[in-house]
Amino acid sequence: MSAPSAANAQTFWQCAPFARVFSGIQLFGAAGSWWNQAIGKYSQGTAPKLGSVLVFKAIGSMRSGHVATVTQVVSDRIIKVTHANWGTRGQVERDVTVVDASAKGDWSAVKVWYGPIHDIGQKAYPTYGFIYSGAKAVARGAEAASSKVLGYDDATIAG
Repeated sequence: MSAPSAANAQTFWQCAPFARVFSGIQLFGAAGSWWNQAIGKYSQGTAPKLGSVLVFKAIGSMRSGHVATVTQVVSDRIIKVTHANWGTRGQVERDVTVVDASAKGDWSAVKVWYGPIHDIGQKAYPTYGFIYSGAKAVARGAEAASSKVLGYDDATIAG
């Protein structure tokens, strides 16, 4: 996976638009709302997978939540993510270490590498889990694209 070319410039990125472009997951609005928006559109779960999006819950210090795209699964409790607007306002950070800090090992709380201190942050952030850009999304996209290309919709086929 490579970051969008605009990320290489001095562009100010919010996490949600960056994650949408980087992951291909087509959800919109506040990052913390992505979890509920994904229901019925994308598969979701508690296990990190390459290309999935980790959704952070909205809390006092992150009123809109946060999203980050998994770029590497290092172990069952450590991943790398690429995300925007975390350590340095508006900037993209690539392959940042994230550690599962949950008691049950279910990724419901994480600690994130924080560049300014050159270490894993001390605070554990609550998360919903991971949104996968798998088969449901691909199938829907293919159906929509073929209908547009061929010039008919499901009603035409059924009739």
